[in-house]
Amino acid sequence: MKTSILDSREEISKLDKENMMSSIEELGNQVKHAWEDLKNVNFSPKAEVKNVIIAGMGGSGLGADVIKHLFKHELKVPFDYVHDYTLPGYVNENTLVVLSSYSGTTEEIVSCGKAAQQANAQIMVICAGGTLEQMANENNYTIYKIDPKFNPSNQPRMAIGYAVFGTIGLLSKAGIISLEDEDIQAVVSIIDKQINNCKVEVVGEENAAKALAYTMVDRRPVFVASDFLEGAAHVSTNQGNENAKIYADYKIVPEMDHHLLEGLQFPKSNATNHIFVFVQSMLYHPKNIIRMQLTQKIAEDNDIDSIAVPLKAHTKLEQVFEMLTIFAFAGFYLAMLEGINPSPIPFVESFKVDLKEMTKNL
Repeated sequence: MKTSILDSREEISKLDKENMMSSIEELGNQVKHAWEDLKNVNFSPKAEVKNVIIAGMGGSGLGADVIKHLFKHELKVPFDYVHDYTLPGYVNENTLVVLSSYSGTTEEIVSCGKAAQQANAQIMVICAGGTLEQMANENNYTIYKIDPKFNPSNQPRMAIGYAVFGTIGLLSKAGIISLEDEDIQAVVSIIDKQINNCKVEVVGEENAAKALAYTMVDRRPVFVASDFLEGAAHVSTNQGNENAKIYADYKIVPEMDHHLLEGLQFPKSNATNHIFVFVQSMLYHPKNIIRMQLTQKIAEDNDIDSIAVPLKAHTKLEQVFEMLTIFAFAGFYLAMLEGINPSPIPFVESFKVDLKEMTKNL
């Protein structure tokens, strides 16, 4: 029987030229590294922080989405994120604006930084260098400068440990979120457990990430999650888009139950083109646990294949990273099955070049 490429690190390395696999396997170290580095960062508010905005694009904006939904019940001030050039009109001296850009040069976030300055907002920065680092240094803004030694692929979307816990660490300095070292240790433990379950050496159906990758081949996956996992579903979709180059999407229960259920009938190609991936958790709202089951049944009643991915960690924070680890492996393995290098994003990069040329006078 021919050995699958997914069971051979040697064969994987022939495609994975930027070593994305190591970035996935270093997720726990990213979390620890970010948390330890943030202990040396200080923040002194100029005024009471009454609302928070995180500005970030693509991989650099994912941490905000994770945090907003994961900490929904703990957040005591309005919290939102911006994936654009401009900030809301309510931004003022009582607004904490966190500028997040892995490169430090993302034009939308640089634009938001200038808008935050004009609005006299309080500003924090998370980046690995670039224009935002210069802005922070010149204006004495609190900055978490990422040292991405545990992201060997150097792809921003694979720095999710830095993005999430870098942002959490900054927000903790402002008194917005509170976590303890024990929480970080628990997250790292669940990540390590999932890496052991999903690594290359685990073959067959025992490897949930490989099983998921096989189901997504030549399909359009729709990741269905709820509640505190909404941001994690966004991350997994983003990584699927960029790593496996697939048209992945995500939907949220209960919202999707109020409209999409009727949209599964047509086109008839839905039954052959889609695979619905239901992320199950016993930590959802009790009614959403039942909704997930009913939603999956309706998908199957429309002849759309589905697969359930049950999460087993004990806390919401741990389940977020349990999901992120499984789905990161699954998207990577799917790229291997497609025979592609997951790291290059040529359409995104060429788009940026064309955009710069066409907007140079704006």
